[in-house]
Amino acid sequence: MPQQRFPKIEILSIAPHAISFVLSETDTSMANTIRRIMIAEVPTLAIDLVEYSENSTVLNDEYIAHRLGLIPIRYTPEGSMKGGDCHQAFLPHRECVCYDRCPRCSVEFELDVNFDKVNPTRPDQERDLPLTVTSRDLMSNNILVAPAHFLNEEEQDESHDEGISIVKLGPGQHLKLKAIARMGISKEHAKWCPVAVATYRFWPVITINEEACAMLTLEQKQELVEACPDRILELDEYTGNLVAVENAYEMATFTEDLAETQEPMKKRREDDDFVNVVQSTDKFVFSVESTGAMDAEDILLSSLRVLKDRLNYLAAEVEKLKD
Repeated sequence: MPQQRFPKIEILSIAPHAISFVLSETDTSMANTIRRIMIAEVPTLAIDLVEYSENSTVLNDEYIAHRLGLIPIRYTPEGSMKGGDCHQAFLPHRECVCYDRCPRCSVEFELDVNFDKVNPTRPDQERDLPLTVTSRDLMSNNILVAPAHFLNEEEQDESHDEGISIVKLGPGQHLKLKAIARMGISKEHAKWCPVAVATYRFWPVITINEEACAMLTLEQKQELVEACPDRILELDEYTGNLVAVENAYEMATFTEDLAETQEPMKKRREDDDFVNVVQSTDKFVFSVESTGAMDAEDILLSSLRVLKDRLNYLAAEVEKLKD
């Protein structure tokens, strides 16, 4: 019988738009499962249908609809400031019993921007410039749902626009449309993907053979420190011994030069390495960045919920087979 495992998660850093954590006491199958679920199976909202009343811009209907579909749509639960999981607030469109759409399965956005009407209200120095239509011009019929205009405050401060640019208008141009957002997963289309980055790498296991290193001169130890481009080693200022730097796990990605440098220092080829760096098989460092549709923390929690639901479904089906 396989040995039961008890995976653990340790948070390294956390922000609304990004999270870094360590998954340990498990194997690559579990790590890759969580990564793939975060990418493909966490439900979010995205614009899925666009109905045009007028479009006299330089972009055709399909092009604008594609740009609207890629705008992150953020659901903020009542009483919360975080972008959360929308699976309890909305039904998948195909599972709803309504005829076309309803508040239970969709959110409507209206956009109506006319250059000739807006331009007189702009500052004098901007009236000769094109008018940029952004995500802030999308008006939602649900107070809990709105476009994620920026990923964080830093991005907002650096931006020259008020939101995500959709199209630019010139004199006489008018864009009026209704956009319908629905819940889905990116296994169906990438516009529902909640993550911009979801990667993991193996935790580096750095082993320093102190007995062998005691035979090295200070110059040789310094040569080993400088041999690794990632600078994962340093000399202890009191003892002169080789030690791993505090954040070595973040940097240890390339150690071939270290292995080649210490070969000539050995008395015999078969001697153990002075410093050995290998990949852990049961510990992984995850880096996750959100698109803005959900907070990074909620993406992780939602992926664990999806995994739990999948396993419960599998267990129920197995029990049916037994019966």
